[in-house]
Amino acid sequence: MRNSGVNSNMTISFFILLFTVGLIINLGACQNECTESQCGDHGPPIRFPFRLKDKQPSHCGYPGFDLSCDQSNNTVLELPVSVTLFVTSINYKSQVIQVFDPDHCVPRYLTKLNLSSSAFIFQEPYLYDYTLFNCSPAKRDLYYDSIPCLSGTSHHIFSVPSDSFVDSLPLTSCTKLYNFPFSVPYDIFDPNYFLRLEWSKPTCNRCERRGKGCRLKNNNRTDSETECFNVKRNGTVKKRVVTGAVLGSFSLVLILVGLYRVYTSDRIEKQHQTMIEEFLENYRALRPTRYSYADIKRITNKFRDKLGQGTFGTVFKGKLSSEIFVAVKMLNNSKGNGEEFINEVGTLGQIHHVNVVRLVGYCADGFRRALVYEFAPNGSLQNFISSADSKNYFLGWDKLQHITLSIAKGIEYLHHGCDQRILHFDIKPHNVLLDDKFNPKISDFGLAKLCSKDQSAVSMTTARGTMGYIAPEVFSRNFGTVSYKSDVYSFGMLLLEMVGGKKNVQVPEENTGQVYFPEWIYNLLEQGDDIRIHVEGENDAKIATKLAIVGLWCIQWYPVDRPSMKAVVQMLEGEDNVKLPPNPFSPAGSVRNGITMLAKRHRQELPIISELE
Repeated sequence: MRNSGVNSNMTISFFILLFTVGLIINLGACQNECTESQCGDHGPPIRFPFRLKDKQPSHCGYPGFDLSCDQSNNTVLELPVSVTLFVTSINYKSQVIQVFDPDHCVPRYLTKLNLSSSAFIFQEPYLYDYTLFNCSPAKRDLYYDSIPCLSGTSHHIFSVPSDSFVDSLPLTSCTKLYNFPFSVPYDIFDPNYFLRLEWSKPTCNRCERRGKGCRLKNNNRTDSETECFNVKRNGTVKKRVVTGAVLGSFSLVLILVGLYRVYTSDRIEKQHQTMIEEFLENYRALRPTRYSYADIKRITNKFRDKLGQGTFGTVFKGKLSSEIFVAVKMLNNSKGNGEEFINEVGTLGQIHHVNVVRLVGYCADGFRRALVYEFAPNGSLQNFISSADSKNYFLGWDKLQHITLSIAKGIEYLHHGCDQRILHFDIKPHNVLLDDKFNPKISDFGLAKLCSKDQSAVSMTTARGTMGYIAPEVFSRNFGTVSYKSDVYSFGMLLLEMVGGKKNVQVPEENTGQVYFPEWIYNLLEQGDDIRIHVEGENDAKIATKLAIVGLWCIQWYPVDRPSMKAVVQMLEGEDNVKLPPNPFSPAGSVRNGITMLAKRHRQELPIISELE
């Protein structure tokens, strides 16, 4: 509760800090509302005689020098009559503004462009008068180039100097359109032409050349007289400092609290990164490939093909070459402190088994972390166990038996085949991937724990795993200690789900009530009845029955009653005469509705050990 209160107070202080800083900035801005601005990060600087008409008051600019920003942060100049051009640069010392037409067709505006009513004139010293001719069908034998943006496939528009001898030109089948109302530069018909306009009034260039600013006298836009003034480049900063001092020590304390909060958060994150880097340095001997974030973007084609979304991150399809595909899991920075990343990399680096997904590489680039696995084209097992009665995705009992046996061998390898025992803690259909031949691959070791092989149990502060697959002892030590038998329970639930097809088997109405699928299956087997799911023949029935019985052995309430994974493999590989286990659902064992144990059986508890760091 104390930490919660501290966090709440820190949050309130942080928002007060933001408000205070915003107030200081606004006060400074109000005192200098005509400060130089720009559109976007790359636009030309905008200052007197120009102004941003939608953001600055009228006295910040000279009449006729209004600019604006469009949605793409282009600087826009509007000339009479409704001629809109984009500004590329402004030279305040030579008083020249360079503009261009975004459609690359300045000639279409020349009939209505009236520079005489604007503050600008063409900068080019040599201007010419032109007449436009429309030649249809298109002519290509004139001495002059056509205007591309005005011409089409069936006609050409030519600009001919007005002082040319028209009779000497091949203008047969051409129609005179009009004369331009004023002289224009020669290059104005080039689609890539940048128009350079200059202004003579106001004469702010004299102020600019002396390093001074220019403004309207008395801030009156109706009076066109201007004046030079000394520019205080750091004036705004000084005003903000003074304003901040006036706000007093309270604001200073808030700023210090906010800075400390940012510093602490950054320090903790850097500690996490240092921890990961030290781990990866020790991990180099295992020779996985380390990728940069740029590599990850290239491999995933900028994260274009999303495969799935999980608690700890998002999985994308990637390609190392034209023939090698991978699955890339981008980890969420908001989840944990890097433990899940270290778990996956550290655990998978020690595993080399055909039924465990292979770690191809990883990325630890600043705050960005990713894991690169071999690609399983058939996705997760969850996609193929929708229902044994549905033939759309049902793989067949021989294939299901092969898959369950392979998963069991993979888990048995984790428990007994590595230097240290690996407890997965999240065995479920979603975490079993299928390759192109439907061979299963156990994946997602984010919750995994390591313990010595000569120890029997692991201590845990919180339950971990997925509801429906978590062993009872993970929730309550009344059932026993947490050990590798917890994975056996999860495998048993997975096995029963494969038999029943996501528990979608139709239970007779008279047997529904509070009975759930595993108990219903047990009752049927105990009575010698078939398990009422789709089978093609006698062999399929034997396989389904054996898988169900093995699953029931694995989900015994007490860990000591469950077989090891080595024994599970032997049962799956053996004959179809596996005996039915004791009934874990009998009233003597538990009351499921109240989740209360009625029988307290004496068990020799396994010694609890600490988790290996």
